[in-house]
Amino acid sequence: MRNLLLAGVAALTILPSAAMAQSNVEGRVGKLESEMRAVQRKVFPNGAGGYVQPEITAPQTQTQAPGVPASSALSDLTSRVTSLEEQMASLTGQIEQNGYRTRQLQDQFDAYKRATDARLKALESGPAPIASAGQSAPLDTPAPAAGGGKSPAAPSVVTGDTASTAPAGGAAVDKPSTGDPAEDAYLYGYRLWTAKRYAEAETQLKKVVTDYPKSRRASYAQNLLGRTYLDSGKPSLASMAFYENYKKFPDGERAPDSLLYLGQALTKLNKAADACKVYDELSDVYGAKLSASMKSQITAGRSAAKCQ
Repeated sequence: MRNLLLAGVAALTILPSAAMAQSNVEGRVGKLESEMRAVQRKVFPNGAGGYVQPEITAPQTQTQAPGVPASSALSDLTSRVTSLEEQMASLTGQIEQNGYRTRQLQDQFDAYKRATDARLKALESGPAPIASAGQSAPLDTPAPAAGGGKSPAAPSVVTGDTASTAPAGGAAVDKPSTGDPAEDAYLYGYRLWTAKRYAEAETQLKKVVTDYPKSRRASYAQNLLGRTYLDSGKPSLASMAFYENYKKFPDGERAPDSLLYLGQALTKLNKAADACKVYDELSDVYGAKLSASMKSQITAGRSAAKCQ
């Protein structure tokens, strides 16, 4: 009799405990399912069947006889909770991966934007510093800036853009005829420059570079184009012309002088730090080949730019 009474009391104790445990698990399931739907909406914002369905679904509820412990229901709910937690972990991992990829794309775009802005700014105010151009070849070497060069006695013996004085304005400029089209085109541009007819000289010298890019005179013409800009008060365009000569014709005969004049143009543009880099490049690349006159001009240029 006593044993039957204890068994009855135990049954009455187990039933409420099982019911309470089942209620707690169902609460966890409901919460997890709600959270997973929120995550799925974030991962699959467009829906369209993209939701991850639970791997374990609840079986049809069956009516159990009173007094039978709910152990099977608790086991099922526990399995559902485990499945939901695994899916939540998977979805969370996907979100983190997507976030990482998005940050990478943003970083790449920002880097591209900075590079593009720098190139546009360089086109507006002058060329990029030589040190960052990735080039080690020389620029075209014009005549000394202080007028140390001499004007040629005749067009046939002109060897560079080294004239120091120009004839009186308004004088006619004859076109040379040496039998070499590239030579004639350059010499005509040279004569226009010495006559201070800068607009015409610019057009003619550009034509030489375009029409005869493989001629030795292409380096001369590109360098003289920069000097034309510099002499006509356009240091920004001049710096770009000198830099283009350095980039396009690294082995051109006027390469070192274009670096020299590039430094002067950058100094006029208040870009002393960049000018110093140009002078460093000139000395590093051509130190053994530079004449005494060129070295003295480099020293003067570095002094004007207040290089350390």
